[in-house]
Amino acid sequence: MKKNEFGSAVDGHFDGIEQFEADLWKVADNLRANSNLASNEYFMPIFGLIFLRHATNRYYEAKAAIDEDIAAGRMPDRPLIEADFTRRRAMMLPETARYDVLLEMRKQGNLGAAVNAAMEAVEEHFSPLAGQLPKDYERFEDDVLEEMMRTFDSETLRKASGDVFGRIYEYFLAEFSKDRAHDNGEFFTPPSIVQTIVNVIEPDHGVILDPACGSGGMFAQSSHFIENEGQDTMERVTFYGHEKNETTAKLAQINLAVHGLQGAIRAGNEAITYYKDPHELAGKCDFVMANPPFNVDEVDAEKIKGDGRLPFGLPGVNKAKKVSNANYLWLSYFYSYLNENGRAGVVMSSQASSAGRDEAKVRQKLVESGAVDVMIDIRGNFFYTRTVPCQLWFFDRAKKRDPERADQVLMLDVRNIYRKVSRAIFDFSPEQQKNIAAIIWLYRKKSDRFLELVESYLAQAIAEGQAATKPLAAFKEVLVKLVDLAEPFATESRDPDPLAETWKELISAQTKVFTDTMAFNQEVAERAADWNKGGNGKSRDNAGLHTERKSLHDAAESCRDLIRQIDLAAKIMGRVADMAIKELDAQNSDLWRNSEIGKWRKSLESARTTTVEALRRTRYFVRQADWLQQRFPDAELCDVEGLVKLVRRNEIETHDWSLTPGRYVGVAPEEEDEDFDFEETLRSIHTDLKGLNEEAAELAARIARNLEELGV
Repeated sequence: MKKNEFGSAVDGHFDGIEQFEADLWKVADNLRANSNLASNEYFMPIFGLIFLRHATNRYYEAKAAIDEDIAAGRMPDRPLIEADFTRRRAMMLPETARYDVLLEMRKQGNLGAAVNAAMEAVEEHFSPLAGQLPKDYERFEDDVLEEMMRTFDSETLRKASGDVFGRIYEYFLAEFSKDRAHDNGEFFTPPSIVQTIVNVIEPDHGVILDPACGSGGMFAQSSHFIENEGQDTMERVTFYGHEKNETTAKLAQINLAVHGLQGAIRAGNEAITYYKDPHELAGKCDFVMANPPFNVDEVDAEKIKGDGRLPFGLPGVNKAKKVSNANYLWLSYFYSYLNENGRAGVVMSSQASSAGRDEAKVRQKLVESGAVDVMIDIRGNFFYTRTVPCQLWFFDRAKKRDPERADQVLMLDVRNIYRKVSRAIFDFSPEQQKNIAAIIWLYRKKSDRFLELVESYLAQAIAEGQAATKPLAAFKEVLVKLVDLAEPFATESRDPDPLAETWKELISAQTKVFTDTMAFNQEVAERAADWNKGGNGKSRDNAGLHTERKSLHDAAESCRDLIRQIDLAAKIMGRVADMAIKELDAQNSDLWRNSEIGKWRKSLESARTTTVEALRRTRYFVRQADWLQQRFPDAELCDVEGLVKLVRRNEIETHDWSLTPGRYVGVAPEEEDEDFDFEETLRSIHTDLKGLNEEAAELAARIARNLEELGV
């Protein structure tokens, strides 16, 4: 079996919220079925409720922290003020605006009016949201609105942290994008692409601008980055945004509020940045992040020809005196917004990096400025409403003052790095994002961060291996129980005995699971002891990490073999039960305890799934460390065929100033894959099949509705 050396979808790991997110989407389905509203009409009300649920959680969390501080004498016992909550990244919600209080009001009737009043109260107490929240809940029937609110009042959501709410928020944005429920989904930039931009430019201070801010996802991810460094976002940065669509700008304000943030968002005609600089930030920004509209061809060249934000001149102008393609207007603007130390990360059409004629002249000047820092190629299907590939452009205005990097551009082609989310949607797993960032760290001579990441993967692999011992024990226990239950019937004397050979296979498989489990547990215990002994509270050097990583290969292979053996034992156990029932009429035998065996068979499958996932996670993190150290064995940046190359300006010139990474990095060689992951391949096929089935069912329902409307 052959595949590209970078693999297809690298396994990620999830925290169990995916199914919960899918359940939440049923809220929208309910509104489709039980209201007369179009999708673009219930879009904002749903987000208003998500916001209010989160604001209530944050209020009670902050209130508990305040009470604890008062009890401990860390603050005086006095009437509380807004600042007490603001310091804890929460709003001091009026009682009538708290989610739990609102649900109690349902008994008084007119729930919609109560929710509207709650939104007004929030706006009154939190001025950045003035006029932004939806206040049209009286359009919903009380029972529909109550059911929707109760969905958001689950035990999980009442205890959810801000990060979980951020994921829920992004999930709904993604689903509405896929449904084209709002502006064809153009406002939504997938979180994994936003995170990649954040990881490269590291926006941790000063002025951050997104001149095409959409729903504000760039700001939220920047905040996560800052808080992960142990800093307070609002003390470190100031957010500015432009967004021409009024509704989308409201989403940005709500999104900021969901994350406990504030920012200046300009909306409407004044924020059409082709012609204006609404915040007057040219030359003042520390960071610029954006996903601007691609390939716009209606910008009036006469209105912008003297704009100071176009230091490299206009790209091509057509006979109608329109700029032929606005991609290079955006790129020039982003460059101009930066101060002398500023960095920018931009999503751009793949066509732009090799565009010819006047666009090539602007690109040449950009390269000659020394500001072009990193170029990243990303495959198609990352966007929910666009299947085309894209590129990420990164500027660093300080680079030209670095003698080593001034005339260099890092070319990264990550089109072979992805995770399949659904048949039509891909993204980066968290580890893939970190691995891409690690290459940037090496480029910036920060090998210590690279080594820390490798070390974290190895530590995680050992921790996962230790954690796997518990589900392994549970699987063994269930398997023993099933074998004991089936044994009286399976070993009954028969002539001939069609079950005899399969029963022997089962006992053999069970024994192999036991011996392999003991060996695995011993291997993990030894590796953990060696790891703890070798650490001594200090980070390991590169050579030490290579040694530690290679020592984990036996454990990783044991995981693979044990997964196969567990799957085999479960499969044979199922075959024994099926043969007993279907061929030997076991249900009618006193030796076959049918209901108990049925119950334990379900338990076995559950235990198998849990155990296999635990073992896969152990192996997964070893493979992440392998991915990094095999490509960059000296913890230094080097050219990797098909992945990365550091290119000098003279080489770019010989390629007509093209900035397309694929032209420089080459094609990764195909290699024999001795470790082909059949389970992942089957999972991918299952994902495709599931998506096709869902689309077929949706299409059939739509056809039925259309026929019904036609009276057929």
